[in-house]
Amino acid sequence: MKRQSRLLYFLLLSGTIVLGLLSRFIKTIPLFIGDMLYAIMIYFLVRFHFPKARTKTTVLISLLVCYIIETLQLYQADWIVSIRATTLGRLILGQGFLWSDILAYTFGIGIVFMIENILKSSRNRQQKR
Repeated sequence: MKRQSRLLYFLLLSGTIVLGLLSRFIKTIPLFIGDMLYAIMIYFLVRFHFPKARTKTTVLISLLVCYIIETLQLYQADWIVSIRATTLGRLILGQGFLWSDILAYTFGIGIVFMIENILKSSRNRQQKR
């Protein structure tokens, strides 16, 4: 079961990365969608590493990681600015702190949390039959 969970979360993580990258290159997609997908990617990454963790724990860890990365954008030392100047560094670390990103991360993780709870409830109802 644990192996299946990890495979599922790896596939979800990979798909989310692809969607997130597409959202940055398709100009008609609002930027906040990409930020929400970034948070969802972090959620699936945490789930991949800790598949048996409680959903609420995963939510808290994911939000904490997103908030730390966003807050880290206020730090402007030369070494981290040079990392952010690369494509990968910019995608992972971002460019500048925005409160709207914090909101998008919260919504993204909230959405995936609700979906996961609905799926768990549905699975539990089916097992009781």
